[in-house]
Amino acid sequence: MHGFDSEGIEIAYSDEGRGAPILLIHGFASNSAVNWADTGWVKTLTRAGRRVIAMDNRGHGKSEKLYDPDKYAAPIMAGDAGRLLDHLKIPRADVMGYSMGARISAFLAMTRPEKVRGAIFAGLGINMVRGLGGAGPIASALEAPGIEDVTNETARTFRAFAESTKSDLLALAACIRASRDKITPGALARITAPVLVAVGTKDVIGGPAGDLAALIPGAQAFDIEDRDHMKAVGDASFKERVLAFLEERA
Repeated sequence: MHGFDSEGIEIAYSDEGRGAPILLIHGFASNSAVNWADTGWVKTLTRAGRRVIAMDNRGHGKSEKLYDPDKYAAPIMAGDAGRLLDHLKIPRADVMGYSMGARISAFLAMTRPEKVRGAIFAGLGINMVRGLGGAGPIASALEAPGIEDVTNETARTFRAFAESTKSDLLALAACIRASRDKITPGALARITAPVLVAVGTKDVIGGPAGDLAALIPGAQAFDIEDRDHMKAVGDASFKERVLAFLEERA
């Protein structure tokens, strides 16, 4: 892993392969290794002739941990992604985000359109617009003394996943209290980059891919069949569709 200063915050990232660059942005409570390396994405993309940059979002992985929710708004985290491309002197890149990473990718496409050649919003469909509830119980679960103290089933699942990734639980609690910014249909309609939206058909967290794609000019939708939020990310058909999407504009 490498690191760079993003306006005073240390952000960790990996940089592998050669070819057209693609930036990978992971989901909440995960990190670049769990989301992208362990699922085979880095290997898949480098073998396809891509330069793969995978960042650890602030508060996650090897990046700096912060405990103020105001430091975790999605547009702020999108700023880290844009500055990473600036740091690497990459004028334009494809960007793929999963779940929270999809929201960050969308803000990057809206605020720094010149940096985004194409975007894949994965693991987050129409709920990017509708918003996601449950931040309070999840934050409380992350702040609880132990997982045995968590009675909310959904919140307990997040706590268990955060523990499995060896995350800083208090940093994640601050993050989830602030990083679920809604995006309006009007804002999505102004995205100019080609977009692929990919969500599992059993993903109740992300919501349908087609409903979100319908709000973005020219966007394509892909249903990851029979996959929920956790299992969709490493799906073989999802990888094939992303490679095809990237190749369409090679």
